[in-house]
Amino acid sequence: MRALPTPPDWLTHPLRGVRALRGPVPWAAVVRGALGVGPVVAVGVASGHTPFGMLAGLGAMFAHINDRPATRATRVVRIGLPALAGAVGLLTGAWLGTLGLGIWIALALAAVGLVSGAISAIGPVCSSAGVQLMVLAVVGAGMPLPVSPPARAGLLLIGAAWVIAMAALLPRVIPARQAAPSGEREAVAAVYDALADLMTAVGTDGGQAARRRLTAAYDAAYEALYAHRLPLHRVDEEERRLRDRLAVAGALSEGVLTLLWEDEPVPERIARTPAQLARSVRTGLPPGRLPAPVPDTAGNVAMHRAVLLAARVFDGEPAPPVGAVVPGHRQRLRRALGPAGREYAARVALCVGVSTALAQQLPGAHWYWLPATAAFLVKPDMGPLVSRALSRALGTAVGVAVFGAFATLLAPGAGAPGVWPVAVAAVCSALIPVSVRHFALQTAVLTPLLLSLVYLGGDTDPGFTRLADTLLACGVVLAAGALPGLGGPRAQVSVRLSLAVRATRDHLDRVLTAEAPYATRLRLRREAYRALADARRAVEVASAEHPPFGRDLAAWAPVVLALEKIVDAATACGVRLDQGAPQPDPALAARLRAALSDLADAVATRRPPTDLVLPAGAAVGDCATIADVTAGLRTVRDLAAG
Repeated sequence: MRALPTPPDWLTHPLRGVRALRGPVPWAAVVRGALGVGPVVAVGVASGHTPFGMLAGLGAMFAHINDRPATRATRVVRIGLPALAGAVGLLTGAWLGTLGLGIWIALALAAVGLVSGAISAIGPVCSSAGVQLMVLAVVGAGMPLPVSPPARAGLLLIGAAWVIAMAALLPRVIPARQAAPSGEREAVAAVYDALADLMTAVGTDGGQAARRRLTAAYDAAYEALYAHRLPLHRVDEEERRLRDRLAVAGALSEGVLTLLWEDEPVPERIARTPAQLARSVRTGLPPGRLPAPVPDTAGNVAMHRAVLLAARVFDGEPAPPVGAVVPGHRQRLRRALGPAGREYAARVALCVGVSTALAQQLPGAHWYWLPATAAFLVKPDMGPLVSRALSRALGTAVGVAVFGAFATLLAPGAGAPGVWPVAVAAVCSALIPVSVRHFALQTAVLTPLLLSLVYLGGDTDPGFTRLADTLLACGVVLAAGALPGLGGPRAQVSVRLSLAVRATRDHLDRVLTAEAPYATRLRLRREAYRALADARRAVEVASAEHPPFGRDLAAWAPVVLALEKIVDAATACGVRLDQGAPQPDPALAARLRAALSDLADAVATRRPPTDLVLPAGAAVGDCATIADVTAGLRTVRDLAAG
């Protein structure tokens, strides 16, 4: 009996996130959702100022979307920065709507799309800010309301501020379990958990996968302790202690990565050390006696020293300063103005401009749904293009049906016409924290919520009109995705991969520079692994694209793996140099640096790197780590050339 053919990735990708729906329910976020949109809309309706309540509810809805698991220190920025961008967008759109531009409004909104796309390339929080800027500019321009533009922006911020206030006040009113660690402590403890997993996996086939999980844990911990801080944020004693313990984890990880390069299994007694430290971070209790390996290899020497440092730091001694491993202002500006920012900005501008012009030709006064949907759909961090288009269409269809059912069941007996939309908004906003796990479910929850809000704002078009607008937006975004030079999957992979190669080069260069301080080396290693993780995610997303959009891009995954092994070898090289190994020939270091620079340029310009000049075996000498770096570069060159 012949086996059934395996469906392609682009068709099955929307089903991959279904397992995430089985996770635990974030009840605290659900409570905030239930008390967020519904009450502020109800206040507006009850006071006779329904448009006011609708706008504040819109701000609360976007705040709930951005109210992801985070620490208290980062939540203000995660919610507040996108809310400020949304207020600017709403103000800009409302002002454009007063100018009577007619069909020329499409060009004006396309110009906003250029700014939105460039901002979105900076990072995840800025991506949310860029989307809110674009979507609310469209809503402000297309939704007629008896409210002045500044008042609209202010009401939107009031709704977001209400959600931030609840996040700060509810834990005091409804205290959590005393044993539950803070978000910062849990993030640092997760790094030690990942270190324990990696030590167990050393010498097995799961070593590289465990190292990637360690990278993800590090990214989350550094974000929790360093990123998204207000300008006047002051570090308290608890946060300083956690930063010291994260610095200790950096020293341990350098030793573990050297053990990974040596490929020798770690004794179980030694592998338990990170687990003891993780338990100490969570509970605040001393870790107890920490077993250290016999210092007989470079990796074991590094581990031995790191364990001694951990014992001192967990006993109260400050750790050597490391600093934030987060992008600076110049790096953020380069992301916005670089190839990724320019191409994505052009894509957003094209999709929003075309969909606005198309919507203006359709019957109905409320034309904003189509371009606003296109602005959501064009976001590449929501998954492959075809997958998110299918999810958006399916979720909108379900949401329209749910809203129609609510309207049929509740409207006849709800008394005042504004009561049942408030009830729908309250129920749906409570489901937002669970719905963000899958794009289709998120769309199915947000659609009746948005339909309720715009109904209160005077948009009573039938739900199937909004479904038709959504399908048209999907068509526009899919068509734009097939065009070259607009930040499509191939461009995303080349940009992310070239950045990863440059980060690998910078790390290796510092390792081979004797005067480089340890803190700088640690920072560059973290940046290299973070850039490689971004490149791997871009390849994984691109490999699930429909063939016209991302043909053969899965072939770049081995290139990322080879680059990861180069960084592993460079880390081991730094450890060996610290322990007295002879310094490599400066000419060899310059040649490796030049080869990585040429490789990055070739990947960025999407040309085969066939002309890379690599050191010969005799030039490498007997340094095993440099030999592995050179072998990895040769592997990358051959894979990329193919």
